[in-house]
Amino acid sequence: GIAEREVFMIEGNQRDLDWDGFSASLRAPSLFASRRLIEVRLATGKPGTVGARVLAEACAELPADVCLLVTCGEWSRQHGGKWSEAIGRIGVVSVAWPVKPHELPEWIDRRLRSRGLKADAAAVQRLAERVEGNLLAAAQEIEKLALLADGQVLDVERMDALVADSARYDVFRLIDATLNGDPVLVSRMLRGLRGEGQAVPALLGMLAMELQRAAVLARTKARGGNLNAEFKAQRIWDARQASYLRALQRHPLSRWETFVGILGRVDRIAKGRGVPGRDPEDAWVQLERLLVAVASPPAAALLAG
Repeated sequence: GIAEREVFMIEGNQRDLDWDGFSASLRAPSLFASRRLIEVRLATGKPGTVGARVLAEACAELPADVCLLVTCGEWSRQHGGKWSEAIGRIGVVSVAWPVKPHELPEWIDRRLRSRGLKADAAAVQRLAERVEGNLLAAAQEIEKLALLADGQVLDVERMDALVADSARYDVFRLIDATLNGDPVLVSRMLRGLRGEGQAVPALLGMLAMELQRAAVLARTKARGGNLNAEFKAQRIWDARQASYLRALQRHPLSRWETFVGILGRVDRIAKGRGVPGRDPEDAWVQLERLLVAVASPPAAALLAG
């Protein structure tokens, strides 16, 4: 029954949202006497002081013809507050946690069983590798398998024959795999990114920021400083702090500083400015050696190559 829709969204800082315009839209009568959807899109779960007050007030006196939808790009125990509690009192608060790489096989196995399919552990892992980072592709492949499996237990060979390689990787998932200490996944992601035509320089900006963050955290840890305060200063949310803590346990401060320096050399190689006779020409190989070393301390010896 909704015939009108209006969207308010953050362009930069949370304070940039037109909260006055949002309030005015709530009070304005519908032009067509129908139900209206008013959507507020927040980059995080922190609408700011003004936004929190406006949302709480809106929920207290929400017009009967308005359906209010508030979406947040991030969520943790630091987010929310009285405004989200107000939404919960008159409607529904739903948190959709992203499926982490190590959770994907179990997610796939549950979905296979829900469609009446049986697959051995190796086949489930193969499907996870084929669709990693793309849950929509996973769901679509499982629907296809439901039509083609003929009631047979799926093994690796049959999975290979029936499932397309729909893995989609990006620099954010690559960073997560690196910090979480999964060198096999790091290598697979880099191969996927290279195969998709991604360029090394396009990855280096985010990678440099994350390695520099880790180096700063390592310096704080080495001098016995307050890591929680540094996490806040570096704007690292609760959901990601565990990955950094695991990574910091794998390497001393000196190695993190080395990693940052090596990434600079990878950047020079990728831009054709490597040192002749010293820097190998393939930036992808050097990047893989670096990130595998970050993920796995024994692989640090590869950095000498």
